[in-house]
Amino acid sequence: MNRLILDTIERTLGTYAVTFLGLLLADGFDLTDVGALKAAAIASVPAALSVVKAAVGSLIGDQSTVGWVPRARS
Repeated sequence: MNRLILDTIERTLGTYAVTFLGLLLADGFDLTDVGALKAAAIASVPAALSVVKAAVGSLIGDQSTVGWVPRARS
């Protein structure tokens, strides 16, 4: 699989996990509550934005990654 796709998947899953866990912790961490389902749905928004950010990064940053920072020249 393409390295850029794997990089995008890793960043997206990381963003989703951090956002979801942050929302659960802020809400009291009750997985049986409807709030957990809302947190899961809300966490998908930053994850989707992470995909958009990766797409832009593949165009403007270092060509071997989806990051926005260009590779330092030595």
